[in-house]
Amino acid sequence: MKYLYKKYNSFFGLRIKDKYDLKNFLDELKLILNDRKNLTNLSQYYIKILDYVKKDLFESGTKERPKFVLTPNVIKEIQTINRDKVPRYLIHRYRYEVYPQLRVSDNFPPYLQIEPTSICNYRCVFCYQTDNKFNKRSGGFMGHMKLDTFKLLIDQAEKNIEFISLASRGEPLLCPDIKQMLAYTRDKFLNLKINTNASLMDEKMSHAILESGVKTLVFSADAADDDLYRKLRVNGKLEKIFANIEKFKEIKTKHYPNSKIITRVSGVKINDQQNLDDMEKYWGKLVDQVAFVNYVPWENVYQSSHTEIDLPCSDLWRRMFVWWDGKVNPCDVDYKSELSPGFIKNNNISDLWTSSNYNKLRKDHESKFRKKVSPCNRCSVV
Repeated sequence: MKYLYKKYNSFFGLRIKDKYDLKNFLDELKLILNDRKNLTNLSQYYIKILDYVKKDLFESGTKERPKFVLTPNVIKEIQTINRDKVPRYLIHRYRYEVYPQLRVSDNFPPYLQIEPTSICNYRCVFCYQTDNKFNKRSGGFMGHMKLDTFKLLIDQAEKNIEFISLASRGEPLLCPDIKQMLAYTRDKFLNLKINTNASLMDEKMSHAILESGVKTLVFSADAADDDLYRKLRVNGKLEKIFANIEKFKEIKTKHYPNSKIITRVSGVKINDQQNLDDMEKYWGKLVDQVAFVNYVPWENVYQSSHTEIDLPCSDLWRRMFVWWDGKVNPCDVDYKSELSPGFIKNNNISDLWTSSNYNKLRKDHESKFRKKVSPCNRCSVV
């Protein structure tokens, strides 16, 4: 691996349909943050974080801390949130973006990534689903999350974590209980995202998503022509995916005209044949945003050559993954869970996030011992 994969801003390119006036947005944001009615029920800890946010956005910032900035996709997220919830969103966004740079953590991960299923109907060339020791049921890695496990996670996360993603090693819409899971998230999080290859996006699924707590819906597609799409998303058919997303837009427009859900087509930039202009031309009429994310070799880190990277992985301070069986893991590059600190059924989110195993891994990375930790010593994520 010859390059660093920076999790802080993994977009290779991002096109947003609706434009905004930055000055007007910041002026409005300042009014919101200075309105004391919007700060009620915030702890002193959160108030202190909000002070850093305001200094970075409206003053010169603080020299001893990385500067917190608002990217276009974050601004679009803020614009979908009720005014009184904006301070809380910014607090958690600050924890997500700045804490990993400071290598600081508190009692909960800024971001929780929940895997409804590890099973996938695709075999994308850049994915760990191409590892036959992983994708066979006999290996013990395949399965669907039980609804009770999901509810346990949501109950623990509510009011403690605002950024949740329903996706990881598999296609989430394959989970038999996904509709009930989506319904259980309603009105509970400021930023709930689901990633899907859209192959199973029928009418019932579209309604389930639009009636749930999902704030951002990401359709994973990497090309604007069928030949390239089929080469990258093995088992997929571009025409079907386009029709499914088109139908979703029709349902949203007809039945949920006031929905503020953000839709994005996002692909992995793996070669020069992929062009963002082509992607925007093909997908832009159906979604709010079109993007590429940078490619990192997820497909089999365990067989990759060792890197010379000794910088800490920022995800150790940014997010926690929970697999379908309740196993917790610090990242998804380690898709076989060599680094797992334990199971959610025996602990809770906070205890695992602050556990000695998790903290030892953070300390090893900070102390430049990453080269001795597997599979971190084969990974390029920082």
